[in-house]
Amino acid sequence: MTTTAESRHTRTLAGGESRPAHTPATILTCADPGWDEARQAWNLAVDQHPAAVALPESADDAAAAVRFARERGLRVAAQGTGHSAAALGDLADTVLIKTHAMRRVSIDPAARVARAEAGVIWQQVADAAGQHGLAGLAGSSPDIGVVGYTLGGGMSWLGRTYGLSANNVEAFELVTADGRLARADAASHPDLFWALRGGGGSFAVVTAVELRLFPVSEVYAGLLWYPIEWASEVLHAWRELTQSGLPDAFTSTARLINCPPIPEIPEQIRGRSFAVIDAIHLGAPAEADALLAPLRALGPVMDTIGMIPVPALGHLHMEPEQPFPAKVDGLLLASLPAQAIDQIIDIAGPGTGSPLLVAELRHLGGEFGRPRAGNGALAAIDADYALLAAGIAPTAEAARTVQAGVEAVTSALAPWAARQMFLNFAETRRDAASFWSPQAYDRLRRIKAGVDPDNLIRANHPIPPADR
Repeated sequence: MTTTAESRHTRTLAGGESRPAHTPATILTCADPGWDEARQAWNLAVDQHPAAVALPESADDAAAAVRFARERGLRVAAQGTGHSAAALGDLADTVLIKTHAMRRVSIDPAARVARAEAGVIWQQVADAAGQHGLAGLAGSSPDIGVVGYTLGGGMSWLGRTYGLSANNVEAFELVTADGRLARADAASHPDLFWALRGGGGSFAVVTAVELRLFPVSEVYAGLLWYPIEWASEVLHAWRELTQSGLPDAFTSTARLINCPPIPEIPEQIRGRSFAVIDAIHLGAPAEADALLAPLRALGPVMDTIGMIPVPALGHLHMEPEQPFPAKVDGLLLASLPAQAIDQIIDIAGPGTGSPLLVAELRHLGGEFGRPRAGNGALAAIDADYALLAAGIAPTAEAARTVQAGVEAVTSALAPWAARQMFLNFAETRRDAASFWSPQAYDRLRRIKAGVDPDNLIRANHPIPPADR
């Protein structure tokens, strides 16, 4: 049944416990209409069954939901869009706080700062900032949540120039584990501010974030498409390009794509397989053209690279913009020798019958890898590349097949894996210590013990409180 906090009425949870209803935040249980929609993750292959779902429309609502959970011995987990939910695990003791109704965005063009509530997606910020000739450090998917992406680090197409999204935060507005509203910035709650910048969602329920914007209105960007049969030559050429001392202004990825035969896919690529190079450049087009010359010499069948407005970057990568069932996972790579490229080709290249929608390599480095003074818990990414493998999993049989394909790629490249993993690319549960340096992880555990000693707040990759 639907309930609300701080009313004089009582309701009963599915387990039979009598408790006061909460207002104004709506609380749903499994007996309520809309329950299945409310508990849904973005990845439809993830079947979430929380104790209840809270649907706040404001920070006060979110605080009421946290108090509601604490008073009943339950825990809380916050979700905006519900991306990266697979690692959360059993939610039977957890109130899922779905913040997707909190969608307000404001831009301060003079200060070059965007404020985004917890349900805001990146395309909203990109469109709003773009009206002022500004850009945020958006991800490759237009509907990824700004808050969750930033808590996990935030790997933008502009990040080789400007760094991680997490290290370009001015402030967080949040609900503490005891249900109080607070603000964390460099002057107020500085330890919590440090932890939230790349430390994930274990410390507070974030209700809004203030992010730096940059004076970028256009970029030189697009895709080079090649038949999948040319994959080995294309990926080896791309690898050589990325190891040639590229300027920070130039970012690229290499992908093997199997386009599904569905109407949503443009006809010219529907049902076909390709090797694709994404290129994004913040400098002069002529500079990028010189860098891309070896790849263009291979004769792409389509070349879409040109000047585009920054908000259009959200659609460049052609990531699905609606929830769908998938199996996904990734790795960070300390190096990428030619042998690693051969491994990807052997497993997911032409003639393999790979079940994957995509096997992708992203070039990192640049400002991603520089641990500047004043950065947060994820000060930098100590890896040169990121790997991501994904496939569509509409049935249990497809899920098993795709999962095997994902594991085949990640296992094959494991010999070159970095010690560090990246929160936003980890769709399976990992050792929490693998996401940060040993020193940062120890500090995160101490901060967790200070702000949430009862471990009320859950994250998809949780940090346990330090022993006291």
